[in-house]
Amino acid sequence: MRQMHSLPYRHEEVFAGEAGQHVPYHRMYGKQYCVPALTMYTPQEIHELQRAVELIDGIYCKVMRFIQQYMPDSFLEHQLGIHPGLIAAARMETVTGGITRQDWIIGEAGFKCIENNTDTPTGIPEAAVLERILVGMAEDAALTAPSADMDACIRNCFRKWLEAYAGQGLQGPVTFTSFGEHVEDRTNTEYLMERCREAGYEVRYAPLEELEIFPGDALYHDGHQIQLLYRLYPLEYLVDDRDETTGVDIGAALLELVQDGRLGLMNPVQHVLMQSKGFMAAIWSLYERNEQTPEYCGFRLFTDAELDSISRYLLPTYFEAGPFELESTPYVEKSYWGREGRGTLLLGEETEINTAGPDEDEEMAAYYNNQPKIYQQLVPMEQAVIQTEDGDYSGYLLTGVFVIGGRFAGVLPRIGEKVTGDMAYYCAAAVNERNG
Repeated sequence: MRQMHSLPYRHEEVFAGEAGQHVPYHRMYGKQYCVPALTMYTPQEIHELQRAVELIDGIYCKVMRFIQQYMPDSFLEHQLGIHPGLIAAARMETVTGGITRQDWIIGEAGFKCIENNTDTPTGIPEAAVLERILVGMAEDAALTAPSADMDACIRNCFRKWLEAYAGQGLQGPVTFTSFGEHVEDRTNTEYLMERCREAGYEVRYAPLEELEIFPGDALYHDGHQIQLLYRLYPLEYLVDDRDETTGVDIGAALLELVQDGRLGLMNPVQHVLMQSKGFMAAIWSLYERNEQTPEYCGFRLFTDAELDSISRYLLPTYFEAGPFELESTPYVEKSYWGREGRGTLLLGEETEINTAGPDEDEEMAAYYNNQPKIYQQLVPMEQAVIQTEDGDYSGYLLTGVFVIGGRFAGVLPRIGEKVTGDMAYYCAAAVNERNG
């Protein structure tokens, strides 16, 4: 059972001031999302996470490069589920290390990374700002905030990206975009925008719905040409976007600008390869066949140290369920582009599906459930009990860890059901230095 530390404050007392300004979506779907409590970690756990997430990020980036350079388009389309319209841009190699968040289970099986959000992770203000505020409210000098360096990591990541794009001739203000009326997405986007400004760059915010694209020319907002774009909008949605009024294939036109070197995206399009859950099965397949890769490409893909990291921190993941069914091993079925638990099914000891949000309709459920699947070994999650406005809630801890610019940046603990979805509670991380 994970140790939790409840703060002696009501929800409204915490979020009436600075906390509520930074995270205005502290309530979602008509209930608490952020809880005035702390998820306690030991210094040893945070040290292990710091080491593990950077090793796994390095493996993800290495496999991404291998796929870009050696695997045919058919592999990207069928094994990774990449839309054909994304493949050319996804093969474009740019700097590695973006804004990503790995999801970890810490439990009886050890430390296990169950997936990686490499395209459009959120939860950034919670870790970067709210955590510090809540740890401070505990008024305990032995408690520290593990995400204290997150802002510096964000600034360095944008410098790295923008220096690389400047080398390609892409300059000017950095435009940040998301759906303007979606409070959570806009808040996350504007938070990153301010860190980019602090890094020394001119920035602008443009609601996604106000962007204009002229195929073969450029992307515009309010008459300003955009060469550099941070977008909190999934690429698997973008590629199918079409303007019903003009008939313009917006996604195709934007990706053409990227391929022509007229537009730099952040996160870059290459991140869509790692966002596909098929990528986890690809890593495991390459891990099991590491001794055979010299026959294919002339070298062993993974070093002995990397093989050890994969064995220690990743889970067996396959493109079919057979390996688990043969051994009667509990496993998880995941849709390639599932988000917030959608399209996820637990199989084996029990069966459970999570619809992930109260606003999910049949069309949305069908979108996720009808996608290709991967199959991953099921490991038990650690239980945790928190106090909410509706009384005690007994749930399961999922530890999100931000990896930004290739470095450990912050922690996003969520307490929810066995499939963590939109209705999970955020409960800020704290390190109890007394346990060091």
